[in-house]
Amino acid sequence: MMRLKSIKKLTVIALSSALAIGISKPLTAEQRNLISHPRTPYRLAFYKRHNPSYRVAGALHFGHSKLHDVLLLTPFKRHKEEDSKLYEEIIKVYNNPPKIEPTMELYAPYSARATWRLFRTIDSVHLLHEITEDIMSDNNTPWNQKEKVLKEAYEYYRKTYKDIVLSPAPLDITMRRAGVMMKPYFSLTRNYYTKNNNFFYAAHWWHPAVYESMMIGGNDQEQDLMINKMEELFKSQVIPNPPMRMILSREGMPRYSRLSPETANVFDNLHMLHGITYDIFAYDGWTIEQKRAELYRVLDAMSYHPGDEKFIRKFTTPKPKFNPLNYDKWTKSSEGAMTTMMIEMLDEMMPMMMQQHGQMNHQMHASLKKQLKLKLTPGIQEGEIEGSFMDAMMQIMPNMQMSPEAMQPGKINPMMINTMLKGWEEKYGDLPDIEPIPMDIDPSASQELSTLINPESVTP
Repeated sequence: MMRLKSIKKLTVIALSSALAIGISKPLTAEQRNLISHPRTPYRLAFYKRHNPSYRVAGALHFGHSKLHDVLLLTPFKRHKEEDSKLYEEIIKVYNNPPKIEPTMELYAPYSARATWRLFRTIDSVHLLHEITEDIMSDNNTPWNQKEKVLKEAYEYYRKTYKDIVLSPAPLDITMRRAGVMMKPYFSLTRNYYTKNNNFFYAAHWWHPAVYESMMIGGNDQEQDLMINKMEELFKSQVIPNPPMRMILSREGMPRYSRLSPETANVFDNLHMLHGITYDIFAYDGWTIEQKRAELYRVLDAMSYHPGDEKFIRKFTTPKPKFNPLNYDKWTKSSEGAMTTMMIEMLDEMMPMMMQQHGQMNHQMHASLKKQLKLKLTPGIQEGEIEGSFMDAMMQIMPNMQMSPEAMQPGKINPMMINTMLKGWEEKYGDLPDIEPIPMDIDPSASQELSTLINPESVTP
């Protein structure tokens, strides 16, 4: 009896202490289902054949994981110090990478408890990365069977993780559904955590470069040569001087995108989800619960919607014969598919904004586009208004009344979303599906391998 009374007393003391230090109401519990590898004949092919690259992926995902907790647990005003501190740690891990792929929870346990669905979503797509890399690495899978096996892998991902599966539609559609440009957090990580943002731009060059090196090299030893050369380039040129934009699949792996557009689009959607999540977590204006509500709204928008299949091949490849061994000015530039997409979205919203908030002259429109381009460039540029893109909008248009949904976490103006989707349909609805790539002959990489890795000598 005395022991029972003591336990009750300790429980009361613990509960009182928790209330005294201000622990907020716990978040709704989520089922902690995990991600696991399927048994396949090609399992571990990437790990065995390209182990250094496998370990690089682990280092990149360490950085992706840890930044979540840094942003949630440190105030935005410390962005400069925290950015430098984490970047130094990531580079150390890259130089001595882990031997196995880490889960997101391993280096961000706080974020895992706050937003478990996010981490399951990320881990499931990282698994899809590993499976598809295994397929492309496996020289026992004939070249003319790669497409079939990749499609089977995508179907496994879609059916096994149907509650969290990301859309196979191009990012152009899912970004319009997400509608993050008018939110108060948009562009914060890109502009204020520049070192880590740029490292992830390098990482999102690396992922397509792996696939495209395999597509160029084929099943034989040329694949090994391409991967090795690509890793040398990544270390010597890409990490020290990262791209100034997120490279999309259609840009960095055009051949693979034609081979497996479903997985290529899923990878783009994940890579953009990383950036949106970091912006939400960096924003100091919301509680953890509010950030979770907004993040889960974005996840809903970027997840699979019925009918997404018909959009899978609705894209073009700006450089169909892109060579990942040529790190040229075009690849490093801030101008590309991502910038074009965001400018289109702003233009699509302008008529509605003018209708709701009065006449807007061409000079004001031009000023908004200029600020958006500056916001899409890492860091703070000359002439750029401090803060998020919304802060810039409010300074340019001080009398503009934002829709209530724009400032509320977890909500969005459906009219704005429909306007942007209609704009995409008008521009690209009749775009022919991009053709599948022929896979009947194992390719030769002789031309790509003979190219000197000198970005300044390469014609964009």
